[in-house]
Amino acid sequence: MLSATAVRAQEATTADAPATDERFSLHFQATVAVQAHPAFAAVYSGEHSLQSGAEAATSVVMDIFAGARLWKGAEVYFQPEVAGGRGLSSTEGIAAFPSGEVYRVGDPTPTLVPGRLFYRQTFGLGGDSEQISAGANQLGLTRDHDRLTVTIGKFTATDIVDNEPLSNDPHTRFLSWGLFASGAFDYPADTRGYTWGIAADLSVDWWSLRGGMFLEPKSANGIDMEWDISKARAFALEGEARYSLFGRKGAARLMLYLNDADMGNYRESVAAAQPGQAPDVIANRAFGRTKFGFAASAEQLLSNTLSAFARLSWNDGQNETWAYTEIDQSLAVGLVVNGSRWKRPDDELGAAVVASGLSAAHRAYLANGGLGFIIGDGALEYGLELLGELYYRVALNQTISFIGTYQPVIDPGFNRARGPVNIFTGRAHIAF
Repeated sequence: MLSATAVRAQEATTADAPATDERFSLHFQATVAVQAHPAFAAVYSGEHSLQSGAEAATSVVMDIFAGARLWKGAEVYFQPEVAGGRGLSSTEGIAAFPSGEVYRVGDPTPTLVPGRLFYRQTFGLGGDSEQISAGANQLGLTRDHDRLTVTIGKFTATDIVDNEPLSNDPHTRFLSWGLFASGAFDYPADTRGYTWGIAADLSVDWWSLRGGMFLEPKSANGIDMEWDISKARAFALEGEARYSLFGRKGAARLMLYLNDADMGNYRESVAAAQPGQAPDVIANRAFGRTKFGFAASAEQLLSNTLSAFARLSWNDGQNETWAYTEIDQSLAVGLVVNGSRWKRPDDELGAAVVASGLSAAHRAYLANGGLGFIIGDGALEYGLELLGELYYRVALNQTISFIGTYQPVIDPGFNRARGPVNIFTGRAHIAF
């Protein structure tokens, strides 16, 4: 599942208004990722395990970002996307999966899909003027610092909430699903990462309050959305505070969410299983089941070239994972260093680690042989799943960059009987 190019505007700087705001924009990005791991030790493997033999996988993602200004404060954006290829082991076996460039779809054939299609209306509320630079899904324009922004259409929930600016784009930065989004945020999305919804963002002075209502898929990891919001829907509400610590900028966010869908229950599925049979969470699905949780994140500028971030997330873990990944608790921390330190100002070095865990009910379900849509080894010797990530991005120019990534994973799929595994990725990225 792809991380979002943020619908929220890019970083702004206070400035005088340009002569004319941008009326139309057209941008493009393409990312090719080749990922591989050598053979690793595994006492046993199951239907949804990471393959223990050596393997490699390639993915390709291309996007066109088109935008237009309709009238003052009104913008519309369309993002067609071509994506193809597979993840390692068909994107199974690791909860904080190591590549955000892939989806959980079985067909590797490149497919054209309408990614984002949304309308955004901004109401100025005063404050200093901010000049917003042009980019993907963002017209170059000048706006009020204090504002109310309403977004309607098709986008990703993480465009609106849980958008940590140092770790939100697997095209160029951290790849793991536990890093580019909060692992325990089961954010509403179809198989390709998109949903339909309505969201609002109120930003005043040093604080913001944002949230929205979004559609859920009809089935776990499904492509078709449930349009009857009396049956299923998702809500998220996030507050953000911006501050200065020792003269250096930082920000912190806390988000609460509630998902309501046709979910199965882990404890009921274990209790209903016949002797010798694995539980099946799909068999007891019912509307009205919920998943609630929180995600907190923060970033802090430590020097002119060094920034740090952290993510903490949790959900109740009683009902089945519905849209993102099978993590019920997650803690991620990382550093990003600009290459100016070694006279390569457009290069970047990043290092992070994410620890992921499961609720007791989810753990018991997998230990009894149950399968989720991303993990399931047929048994479980539970341990926290630990994934580290180190990347270096070499910028040849403003358009082309290459990124090398190394990810060691301990207890993949929360299973001490498997691993550790070492994963290597090379990415080529073009954007203009």
